[in-house]
Amino acid sequence: MPLNDSLHAALASREKRLIRRKLYDPAADAHLVDFSTNDYLSLSRSPTLRARFLARLNAAPEILGSGGSRLLVNGHAHAALEARLTAFFRAPAALLFNSGFDANVGFFTAIPQPGDAIVFDEHIHASVHDGMRASRAATCVAFPHNSVQGLRAALYNLREERPGLASGQNSVFVAVETLYSMDGTIAPLVQIVQALEELFPKKNGYLVVDEAHSTGVYGPQGRGLVAAFGLEGRVFARLHTFGKALAATGAVLLVTPLVRDYLLNYARSLIYTTSLSNANIVAAGCSFDMLEDGSAEKLSSQLRALSAHFTSSFRAELTVRCIPASLLSLPTLPFQTYSGSDPTRFETPIIPVLTPHPRPLSAHLRVRGLNARPITWPTVPKGADRVRVCLHSENSREEVDRLVNAMIEWAESWQAAQDDAQREAGATKGPMVVQVKL
Repeated sequence: MPLNDSLHAALASREKRLIRRKLYDPAADAHLVDFSTNDYLSLSRSPTLRARFLARLNAAPEILGSGGSRLLVNGHAHAALEARLTAFFRAPAALLFNSGFDANVGFFTAIPQPGDAIVFDEHIHASVHDGMRASRAATCVAFPHNSVQGLRAALYNLREERPGLASGQNSVFVAVETLYSMDGTIAPLVQIVQALEELFPKKNGYLVVDEAHSTGVYGPQGRGLVAAFGLEGRVFARLHTFGKALAATGAVLLVTPLVRDYLLNYARSLIYTTSLSNANIVAAGCSFDMLEDGSAEKLSSQLRALSAHFTSSFRAELTVRCIPASLLSLPTLPFQTYSGSDPTRFETPIIPVLTPHPRPLSAHLRVRGLNARPITWPTVPKGADRVRVCLHSENSREEVDRLVNAMIEWAESWQAAQDDAQREAGATKGPMVVQVKL
């Protein structure tokens, strides 16, 4: 088949299955209440951060471009930010990447050696999958999402099947995220660390943690869940990104000096690309100012309170209105609460609203002035369609209540239309056509 025909056919297939991705019109979103972006702390709209950034730009000796790859031009601003982040995160060493995607690809492509194994949560980010595909590891094994029992089984089987792992000659890497971007679930980090250390006492088991969605939201000064649990010394590598709660661009890998040196020599996604511009570095530095001075902790506290309000209100309305779970529901596992003094219970800003009709629900919300995106396969597994609700510190309780009411309104309208259509079909025995008001 000619190339253009093949491309058209693939896109047409996705269009027919309602899974074709498209860019949204930015002008169409301007008036909507944001329940979609990853701007969890609302820093992208912070006048304090904006003023600080503009002042820092005005004072910076270099702001445009970076001059090339880090290996060609190691700018003063880049080196200073790495030193700052090493201290802030209490890590042995830090290495900047242009994005979390680049960092994951670079790490998993380069660090696992021939004969090594990678064990990963089945919901791990696509960037880790791309890194594993190019990795030299002998095997890559998934375990069920957040299942410590499943992880233990995978690790035990690998240790039994591969003498090099049992003897300590080879290594096993476990890849998890702290906060999963589509499910809003939190990894059981303490139990994962315990399982890895127990099954690999020769210290050849290495935990790699992606903190992209927890940076700024959890832990002391927003240092993430690894810090919240006090596991900094027991995690091999941590990834923090700047483009979500921090409203900047870029990422940092926290590793040992040896791993940093190795990545500088072998991580192609770092070596063969122009580094972050000086303006990007200034922006990230200003965001970390907000973490260090305590401003972000106040915002994250507001965010978690909103999450508790949304989930409790929505669950109550689903029950009172007798909305069938097959039409609209929250995940069966209850959302947990978080307090800084007890880092074992968490609320999350990411809340999946499960429905087999995510696009009609999202369209209904847009008509009501609310922006929450539909998520379907292949981003999530088949049968796990949802509208992904992302809460932000700047959202008000009134906006959250509007969201709850609009989703309940849609569900009742949809259910009523289905009931009417079934009664009409029973009376006429003709084709059933369902129309739902927006």
